Amino acid sequence: MDCFACFGGGSKQRRREEERLAAEEARAKAAEAAQRRQEQFEQSAAGRAAKAQLAAAAKHNANANKGEPVLKWQVG
Repeated sequence: MDCFACFGGGSKQRRREEERLAAEEARAKAAEAAQRRQEQFEQSAAGRAAKAQLAAAAKHNANANKGEPVLKWQVG
């Protein structure tokens, strides 16, 4: 392809590289925006409530079984 650079072959490769860099930059910006939205949610009332609900569910699940079998059979 190098021998046809004067016919536009080089611009195709340059365009691909520019598109790759633009896509990489777009992904980075999207990740930053997602991080900001996550932080805003965690600081909001709904985020605090969700965090408290998850903590309560985890605490309930940890104390639910207490070593007893799930299925109990009665003999006799």
